[in-house]
Amino acid sequence: MAGNSQRRNRRTSNKKGMQVGSGGQRRRGLEGKGPTPPASARKGHVKNRIANAKAKQAAHRRPAPRRGGAKGTSELVVGRNPVFEALRDGVPATTLYVQQFIDNDERVREALQLATDRGVNLMEAPRPELDRMTNGLNHQGLVLQVPPYEYAHPEDLAAAAFDDGEDPLIVALDGVTDPRNLGAVVRSVAAFGGHGVVVPERRAAGMTAGAWKTSAGTAARTPVARATNLTRALEAYQKAGMTVVGLAADGEMELQDLEALDGPVVIVVGSEGKGLSRLVGETCDVRVRIPMPGAAESLNAGVAAGVVLWEAARRRA
Repeated sequence: MAGNSQRRNRRTSNKKGMQVGSGGQRRRGLEGKGPTPPASARKGHVKNRIANAKAKQAAHRRPAPRRGGAKGTSELVVGRNPVFEALRDGVPATTLYVQQFIDNDERVREALQLATDRGVNLMEAPRPELDRMTNGLNHQGLVLQVPPYEYAHPEDLAAAAFDDGEDPLIVALDGVTDPRNLGAVVRSVAAFGGHGVVVPERRAAGMTAGAWKTSAGTAARTPVARATNLTRALEAYQKAGMTVVGLAADGEMELQDLEALDGPVVIVVGSEGKGLSRLVGETCDVRVRIPMPGAAESLNAGVAAGVVLWEAARRRA
């Protein structure tokens, strides 16, 4: 009897009495915590450590220079004389393709020697492959690959001049489509102490092999910038304190009367036939004409830019 009484008491003591409430903790514990964060955001995860390391590296890395749009496209120079002249004149090149079993004349030997001296890769290729590369052009067994040109950003031209304590002297080309004119302008900018050339991204000459050749090597040290919108680039120059001068046959001022050449200035040159476009002409602070006592009605872009750059250099000397 005593044993039964003890067992009854134990069962009675195990019954739950009044309990203190959980305050909803059990219910909240059953609720979801939302989506799982990615591994790179979870502290202690290997991907999180990698992401943190990359962020620290980026914080200490120098910012890359800005570029005015995409790079230019690669180009092929075709034929024995053009290839030899491009190599001789310092046109950048990555690879010289030489046809198998080519007739080894003097021009071929000279081109091969120049390519070897400059460290250009030499690749031998069968004639059908060169025909395919050049779309059937008369390559004469030599094809030179020119790499894409890396354009500067328009604002970088002025910034570099200001950093050197100089007043920027920049030439912008509006509607100039002949690469030889672009090369001639680059050469004049280098000759008269200018700080670079700006060209529009569309409907304008770019830094092709022809422009490089005409620049006579000065393109290697004179930056060319590409502007997505030339009018906006000129407005940015104006906000930076530069005077935008457009060359026009009907300009309201003659070149010798222009005082702005003494300070930071952008000289805008239009095409020989159409001149400045309407929007660019309206953006210019002043339009200037070059006096021409002779019978010529206009000058091409290269000559016109050279005349104004000479006058600017004379005043700054």
